[in-house]
Amino acid sequence: MSKQELPVIGQDDGAAAGCCPGLLTAPLDEDRAVELAKVFKALGDPVRLRLLSMIASRAGGEVCVCDLTPAFDLSQPTISHHLKLLRQAGLIDCERRGTWVYYWLLPETTDRLAGILTRPAGRPLPASA
Repeated sequence: MSKQELPVIGQDDGAAAGCCPGLLTAPLDEDRAVELAKVFKALGDPVRLRLLSMIASRAGGEVCVCDLTPAFDLSQPTISHHLKLLRQAGLIDCERRGTWVYYWLLPETTDRLAGILTRPAGRPLPASA
């Protein structure tokens, strides 16, 4: 999946980043809920969450798959599958260099996700009925 094909959380047809309300400011429409569910599903697996954390926290901003695989008691094809799901969710991207593939975080996606989940400063939660 190329960078141009990645889903962009909270953006519709090139709208400016940050244009869309968070969960606490307006109900999600069906399309946006489906889009967000794909990202949350990718994050809902402990292996994928660990992989994302390992990639995001790596000094230099990128990590070789050869450094990720030994951290798990899983086969290389299984790790590749988990990485593919993180890429499809728009959380990471990669590039093949010779024999190895290098991965890096797409911070614009995690920033948008954080923005969707963050209550605006000073704004109280809606009153319960």
